[in-house]
Amino acid sequence: MKRTLILSLPLMLLAACSSENPAPAGNADDLAPSATAAAAVKTAAHLQAQRLHGQHWRLKDARTADGTRIDALFVQDAAPVTLDFNDGHLAVSNTCNGMGGGYRLEEGTLTFQPLAATRKACAAPLMARDEAVSSRLQGEVKAAVADNGELTLRTAQGDVLVFQPEASAQTRYGGPGETVFLEIGPQTRPCPHPLIKDKQCLQVREVHFDDQGLKQGEPGAFENFYGAIEGYTHEAGVRNVLRVKRFKVDTPPADGASQAYVLDMVVESDARQ
Repeated sequence: MKRTLILSLPLMLLAACSSENPAPAGNADDLAPSATAAAAVKTAAHLQAQRLHGQHWRLKDARTADGTRIDALFVQDAAPVTLDFNDGHLAVSNTCNGMGGGYRLEEGTLTFQPLAATRKACAAPLMARDEAVSSRLQGEVKAAVADNGELTLRTAQGDVLVFQPEASAQTRYGGPGETVFLEIGPQTRPCPHPLIKDKQCLQVREVHFDDQGLKQGEPGAFENFYGAIEGYTHEAGVRNVLRVKRFKVDTPPADGASQAYVLDMVVESDARQ
């Protein structure tokens, strides 16, 4: 069975205001205080939004209004629910289904648009976690970043979710990286390594898509992939096509790679015998 996830980024619409009566010459702060104040508010909102960017926000704690832990959100402690904010778009990961949607931040309130999600079936606890996430990331949610860097979200029902920041790959590697698509073969293969006995390598080849999402050309042969793809865990017998970000590592360790790969999205996935 093949699954394809397509998320679209909403456009940010900007409106300009004009006045029928031109202002006399003079100091701009004196002549147009309302415009100056509006600009200050917009700048403050932008700076506030920037605090959400460049970080992966990993769920640390979640409580209902009476202090009860929301256990449905912690069925896999090793892979906490993670939020990524980027230019008006929210991506939710480490859930059964990938989720994403638009958001707006104004004066400490996040307003979420309805989340779109893939439709993969998982075990009941994972499906329950998806519901627990989507039911809380909707409508207006109060948001605050504490001095220790943690993000707290408070829903209209009084639920409190606390997220720890972790620098994103773009922040860590100092740039946006290059988007590439990698096909991962269903099985790993033995590969020679001077330091690791009996090492198994992913079988990887690069694939190309046009602007309409159609594959272009014939991919080459699979090759041993000695590194790791951050955020990707291979499941034996499953072929995947991944959209990844490839970053240059300016000062790699002596035995390390000069490029780093970070999972952005699983584009295709199917089981192979």
